[in-house]
Amino acid sequence: MELLLETVALFCLKLAYETEGASPILRDDPIMSDYEREVFGLLVRRGDFEGIQFRVAHCVGLALYAIGGVDTVLGRELQRLAADFNATGTLEQLDRPLIALKDYLKDIQ
Repeated sequence: MELLLETVALFCLKLAYETEGASPILRDDPIMSDYEREVFGLLVRRGDFEGIQFRVAHCVGLALYAIGGVDTVLGRELQRLAADFNATGTLEQLDRPLIALKDYLKDIQ
């Protein structure tokens, strides 16, 4: 799950900060320091469900802003997928909405 969380964060930050012609944002980029696999791993091991949701929500918010907000078709779908993610009640239920979020972010890159 940690890799999946890191991937969602990476795709969000790519949408928010990556510019055409510039170096791509990679997993070892300083911008990823709060969203590394180890950080998410610690949150998962602690069972910090709210901490995970907070970090993902922050990244999704940046991506949502980058694609024009909820007034766009892409934004509405991203918001819907983020709501599905936030509606989960336990760590065990995060996989399916997290995979859907990752796949969508990858598609709109």
